[in-house]
Amino acid sequence: MIEIVRPGPLTTVQDLGRPGYASLGVSPSGAADRGSMRLANRLVGNAESAAVLETTCGGLAARFHAPATVAICGAPTAVAVDGRACTMNGPVAVAAGQVLSLGFPSAALRGYLAVRGGIDIPPVLGSRSTDTLSGIGLAPLTAGARLRVGDAALRFPPVDFAPVRGFGDAAVLRVVLGPRDDWFTPHALATLCAATYSVTPDSNRVGARLTGPVLARAVERELPSEAVVRGAIQVPPSGEPVIFLADHPVTGGYPVIAVVHDADLDRAAQLRPGDTARFRPWSPSIDSHRW
Repeated sequence: MIEIVRPGPLTTVQDLGRPGYASLGVSPSGAADRGSMRLANRLVGNAESAAVLETTCGGLAARFHAPATVAICGAPTAVAVDGRACTMNGPVAVAAGQVLSLGFPSAALRGYLAVRGGIDIPPVLGSRSTDTLSGIGLAPLTAGARLRVGDAALRFPPVDFAPVRGFGDAAVLRVVLGPRDDWFTPHALATLCAATYSVTPDSNRVGARLTGPVLARAVERELPSEAVVRGAIQVPPSGEPVIFLADHPVTGGYPVIAVVHDADLDRAAQLRPGDTARFRPWSPSIDSHRW
């Protein structure tokens, strides 16, 4: 068992989500930063799809009722076991009765705590993920919550540390224009790919709201609701874009000017209030490593 002593601002159970239920109005959900979650699982010998704890702004403290091997990846954060500093991005041994705690991230937003064997809670529609928009899955964790650790683990990897790229100051996100880029003026398209936007505090796992230059529409009529995906950049009447993240709705009624490239979605999910982001156009004819 893992006992939550302090959940921090928001801690949820996440895995790779529940794709395939959009027709029922259910978002895929899952880890916001899938790369960090996968790495944490690999470091403790789990399958990449094993359920983990996703933290927001750190602050988690958890007591382990049995010996465990854990790994913490994602937002760079001070990690301690019973007050003893530990490293991120590598396996850490925790003894029975010890408390693991996370500080406030020095950059980025979300951290991932993987435990060898995975978090073993009943799946809902094939996934253990918490969808904060629909309320599907286990509710966000509170102090006193207890989670069972599973026993499905693979062989340990032959590494004790995984070097990771830093998050840097400003995110540069590649985008594919459309499907409704023709609803915007040419100036709006040029602005999207030239301006710098800031993330507002009114952001969460559903989407990152941005503030910056307004994107003017060329078509003013109402748009019937249509399907949206993770990474869709929707533009509400204010003209300031919103990037849909893991818990996005499956349909939307505002035009989507572009979609963030899948390879950059993890970086988008790590943007916190006050961070800045710029967009760059991408197409199969553009070298994907250029940016």
